[in-house]
Amino acid sequence: MPTMKDVARLAGVSTSTVSHVINNNRFVSESIREKINAAIAQLNYAPSALARSLKINQTRTIGMLITSSSNPFYSEVVQGVERSCYERGYSLILCNTNGDEERMNRSIETLLQKRVDGLIMMFTENHCPSKETLSRYPSIPVIMMDWAPFAGVNDIIQDNAFIGGKMATEFLIAQGYQRIACITGPLDKTTATQRQAGFRQAMQDAGLAILPGFEVTGDFEFAGGLAAMHTLLALPEPPQAVFAGNDAMAVGVYQAIYQHKLRIPEDIAVVGYDDIQLAQYLTPPLTTIHQPKDELGELAIDTLLHRLQEPEAEAQILVLTPELVVRGSVIIKAK
Repeated sequence: MPTMKDVARLAGVSTSTVSHVINNNRFVSESIREKINAAIAQLNYAPSALARSLKINQTRTIGMLITSSSNPFYSEVVQGVERSCYERGYSLILCNTNGDEERMNRSIETLLQKRVDGLIMMFTENHCPSKETLSRYPSIPVIMMDWAPFAGVNDIIQDNAFIGGKMATEFLIAQGYQRIACITGPLDKTTATQRQAGFRQAMQDAGLAILPGFEVTGDFEFAGGLAAMHTLLALPEPPQAVFAGNDAMAVGVYQAIYQHKLRIPEDIAVVGYDDIQLAQYLTPPLTTIHQPKDELGELAIDTLLHRLQEPEAEAQILVLTPELVVRGSVIIKAK
């Protein structure tokens, strides 16, 4: 395999000049540049990313771990992270933990051994990363998305789930709905409990009771929304409206309502959470709480790069503000 020295020898220049041409980081005359490029082509030389990373102590690679899920929210966040990496000249290595704690810790170890410059983690709270593994690589910054198991140690990026849940419920109440049900995510996940807390607060502020059976625990997946909605529709007096803790479950809610030959929003109104791309293509389009997924990915990368430059800076929690997106799944009260 040809080396940079071989290129320099063939072109009749120094290895540092070859390096300047390859990295385009210093002026080299056009005639010399042409000689070097001709030597590179003749030798079929490819620069070694490994050698370069050892020299500058950077791989310009980011590692990301996510939990396996059918929820499109995760893939949309990953798209935002990958795009932001590309725009900043970094590569992304993505590992799917598949909900397996041992696999998660092995993936973390592998990424850290590959000398990634930083790590982004987005997974459920019932699968904690090994603190011992992370502590062996103290110089590698870690960004937690949604939640963090080790408070004050890592930067955290999350949405204001309480405000989002409250906002969704207040919108339904403002349209005149009173019998409102909530399908939560798994209650061992902070985002799920915070969205439920927002729902409860809005109901309490409006002086409305949460009727027996009107809170059902789901799993943030399509099937969980379907099963939860079947449970609600089996009640003696089903709800007038449903706040689903995320859009994936809202899709399941749509299917259950369809199977019961009911209509949205004429028979039951539905509000989701996340504003996944699919939401606008449902029939009717889903009213939901928008999470800025592209911005979430961009913020994760920028926070990571800032941490690389300022490793001693205090860990911070960055909270994104959710927004209501009104579509056709709720009947709007006439003014």
